[in-house]
Amino acid sequence: MRHAASGIALVVGLVSGAAGATWAQGSATVMGSRAVDWTTLTARTTKVGEVRQVFQAPTATLDELELHITTLKPGQTPHEPHRHPDEEVLIVQQGTVETLLGDHTQRVGPGSVIFQAANQLHGIRNVGEVPAVYHVIKWNSPGMKAKP
Repeated sequence: MRHAASGIALVVGLVSGAAGATWAQGSATVMGSRAVDWTTLTARTTKVGEVRQVFQAPTATLDELELHITTLKPGQTPHEPHRHPDEEVLIVQQGTVETLLGDHTQRVGPGSVIFQAANQLHGIRNVGEVPAVYHVIKWNSPGMKAKP
């Protein structure tokens, strides 16, 4: 568990440290460096668990950087397998999940890291007996997002 927390802190520090200026949720303002305290995050209940949105905003080098934390009930999946142009990194904090990566599945537990490549079929399911908690980091490189 200590390794998972260290890995999460390292990834969040790296991605937020690369940003500049100030941050405003949902606006075009560039997100700056930040530390987000777990106790300040609001859990939004879903039919399969809950989600905590940490941030979702442009940075100095990305059109959008998003981090959310999902808690998934045993036996549940957040959605059907899908594909999209964004790349994602998932860090498993708690529980055991089965990840679909293209044409194969793999079971992983706490401290594991999953990379979901652009436009490749992927999905995740909690195959354990306790809630699975994982952090999702997703980004849009310059030019990927449609301009308003």
